[in-house]
Amino acid sequence: MRTEDLILVSVDDHVVEPPGLFDAHLAPEWKSRAPRVVNKQDGSDVWVFEGAQLPNIGLNAVVGRPAEEYGMEPTAYSQMRPGCFDVHERIRDMNANGVLASLCFPSFPGFCGNLFARQEDKQLARVMLQAYNDWHIDEWCGAYPGRFIPLALPVMWDPKLAAEEVRRVAAKGCTAVSFSQDPQPLGFPSLHADYWDPFWKACADTDMVICIHIGSAGGMHFTAPDAPVDVMITTTPISIVNCAADLLWCEALKKYPLKIALSEGGIGWIPYFLERADYVYEHHHAWTHQDFGGKKPSDVFREHILTCFIDDAAGVKNRHDVGLHTIMWECDYPHSDTTWPQAPERLMEYLEGVPEAEIHAMTHENAMREYRLDSFGILGREHCTVGALRAQSPDVDLSVKSIRGGKPPSFEPGKPVTTADVTQQLMTAFQTPAE
Repeated sequence: MRTEDLILVSVDDHVVEPPGLFDAHLAPEWKSRAPRVVNKQDGSDVWVFEGAQLPNIGLNAVVGRPAEEYGMEPTAYSQMRPGCFDVHERIRDMNANGVLASLCFPSFPGFCGNLFARQEDKQLARVMLQAYNDWHIDEWCGAYPGRFIPLALPVMWDPKLAAEEVRRVAAKGCTAVSFSQDPQPLGFPSLHADYWDPFWKACADTDMVICIHIGSAGGMHFTAPDAPVDVMITTTPISIVNCAADLLWCEALKKYPLKIALSEGGIGWIPYFLERADYVYEHHHAWTHQDFGGKKPSDVFREHILTCFIDDAAGVKNRHDVGLHTIMWECDYPHSDTTWPQAPERLMEYLEGVPEAEIHAMTHENAMREYRLDSFGILGREHCTVGALRAQSPDVDLSVKSIRGGKPPSFEPGKPVTTADVTQQLMTAFQTPAE
């Protein structure tokens, strides 16, 4: 198969929200309380909401920068590629990378809207969350039909209101809603609690895919302060295994025909996880009282769980043990793990020998089916390939650009960067007042 004939749908990218996102989606009486962007004296741009600073942290938007400049310092819009926050430039960057469509997770509100969930004023929280969802569906995704998969934020603090919001956004054409890999650190009941039943039922009734992103329990998992930060970066995708186990053994999958995506979780670890789950069931169900109705846990997993990968040769090699029909591809633009602008070429490095039908399943067909994305009907299939998309935006500047003006990163040269180093960088994001 030729690289230019690939069709790529990315089910995990990110948006750095533009400053005016609330302008058209709030009644006049709420506009003065909306999150707003402030340019600080240190040169960074932060969102400010109810007195809290919400910076965009470096690794969230380093696409197009030299790797030597990566870090956790706060950034300004002027330091990012415009495609991070400008939907028109995002489309041009998608074209240059040969990516047909994209599902974009939020930045400053948190992966599952925990910014709004932790507000004491729940009326304010709900108004702002709905305004955010309307902006994302109507403006960001609505600007280019067939090029985006809308993703809504959930009302975490009230499962009945969460169900109402699922039904509201479904009526607007939204087919995905985010959720937490572990709601407990956010102050809510666990995935095993029947508290969430109204939400699960609404998602099942509307065929809403539930997207659970790594880090959606309140942050990434660091180990020791003196551990190299590489430890966290290495284990973060695999850390979603605990969520996968919670989901597999919880009652929700037995009660509702849910589809849940483990976003940015990788797939290489899944064959052993499923092997282990089946072994546990066989050896222990008699005393743990688990009952999968004549099925194995691996069968249930493949019925309900959608899997996602960025760059995962081991997972693709073992795709049938994962479950070919569950696998979807991700680009992760503009985060530090992204394969932009060479995603098609990176994929082709380990697709040799994979049948064309199976390539199509993983690169776009599974995603288009599960998220009900009709890009072919809107755009025409002939306009959806890597080659056709790249031909639409041949003038996109793909060169790596420094934004520091020669200033070195704020780490000691030659010394491995540790958890303590990046924690210190994060702390500096709040030292300069926002006003």
